Amino acid sequence: MLIPVVLSGGSGTRLWPLSRAKYPKQFLDLFSDKSMIQETVLRLEGLENLSQPVIICNADSRFIVAHQMMQIDKENAQIILEPMAKSTLPAIAAAAYKVFKENPDDILFVLPSDHTIKNIPAFHQAIKEAQKAAMEGNIVTFGINPDRPETGYGYIQFDKKGNNKYFPVSAFKEKPDLETAKKYLAQGNYVWNSGMFMFKASSFLDELEKYQPEIKKYSSLSVDKAKVDLEFLRLEKESFEKNTSISIDYGLMEKTSKAVVVPMSADWSDVGAWDALWEYLPKDEKGNYVKGDVTLENTENCYVLSQKQLVTAAGVKDLIIVDTKDALLVADKKNISDIKPLFETLKKQNRREAIQNRVDYRPWGNSDSIENSDRYKVKHITVNPGEELSLHYHLHRSEHWVVVNGTATITIGEHEKILTENQSLYIPLGTVHSIANRGKVKLEIIEIQTGTYLEEDDIIRIKDNYGRA
Repeated sequence: MLIPVVLSGGSGTRLWPLSRAKYPKQFLDLFSDKSMIQETVLRLEGLENLSQPVIICNADSRFIVAHQMMQIDKENAQIILEPMAKSTLPAIAAAAYKVFKENPDDILFVLPSDHTIKNIPAFHQAIKEAQKAAMEGNIVTFGINPDRPETGYGYIQFDKKGNNKYFPVSAFKEKPDLETAKKYLAQGNYVWNSGMFMFKASSFLDELEKYQPEIKKYSSLSVDKAKVDLEFLRLEKESFEKNTSISIDYGLMEKTSKAVVVPMSADWSDVGAWDALWEYLPKDEKGNYVKGDVTLENTENCYVLSQKQLVTAAGVKDLIIVDTKDALLVADKKNISDIKPLFETLKKQNRREAIQNRVDYRPWGNSDSIENSDRYKVKHITVNPGEELSLHYHLHRSEHWVVVNGTATITIGEHEKILTENQSLYIPLGTVHSIANRGKVKLEIIEIQTGTYLEEDDIIRIKDNYGRA
């Protein structure tokens, strides 16, 4: 059985302000009407003996992952929750041990959730070759055949004496300078490091025992002591946090003698920054990619996105312009590396925009903060069909709800009310209440909060369908 293991713990800060820590790039629809994690799972369809995916993520994003898998009919995906970030090796070790307990000879295909690939047939062919290598006990990585001297990727050097399908790994190389990258390209035995891996569960754990026995021990314990939480598997915290934070490259691939690489040309990108995204997307005759309400004049080679209002540009070129609901970024494509220190500055300033989108995604839907002040807040709340907010109350605020789409079943105190479009209800401070959408269409409500304290921690849950009470 081929078991996809999708790593979904990244924050994607280089694509700020579209990507945020609480809603990173793997959940964004950058290339189609599907998010990157959805595309990651869907591009595997057609492979033989393919199991439902295993997805490893943090607890904060568990409901986003579950909802996005439900949207593509992958409700049976196994979602494993990391107690904290420990880089890739401990997470992969936990997944490998879980698979090993069920069938030691099953093959894990580990892949990031935020890469994109256009040439699916070439990708599938590389997977088939990697499966053959993995069945022989090798720890396989995938290398991207370089088409330019790229300084933004790590490289894998390989021995050309392989079997023409996969080759022994000689060394892993850090991101090079331009002259070194040109030498790698000329030599012909260097590929870009894609961050994808394949191996039998038993082979991986044997190598882990040799080189990282402590990680094998504590990751395995975290699985043995894991608890089922709704549809999620929550790894045991005390064991998992004893792991060293280390990547699979440093912790295992650079040490093992069983590392082999399968080179492939599949039009791959890790979409690591705005300039890479612009390069990968279709553009108009002047080299511009636009999304949203955008009008350009005498503008060339730009990426322009608008989420909420008209954005115009005139007489400019080589710019990244990203206008979200709460933040605007203007950056020169030649200096795209400046975005990371800019983001760090925002974090030091404790800016909410560095971490949180204006839209707050919840297990039942989402909440968009339209207007904020010290004494009132206005939100646009969307409740998905079949979902329900927790039964709760507030100590410091009252709320007024106006239904603008769908039908709301509202619990207020000991009573239940049905509200349809253009009907409203006032919820006094301290009153127990809840909203349910028992209809077939999205329920949309405008919520007006008033009070002395309007932060989200003023929610006292009594009953909750999502294990948060």
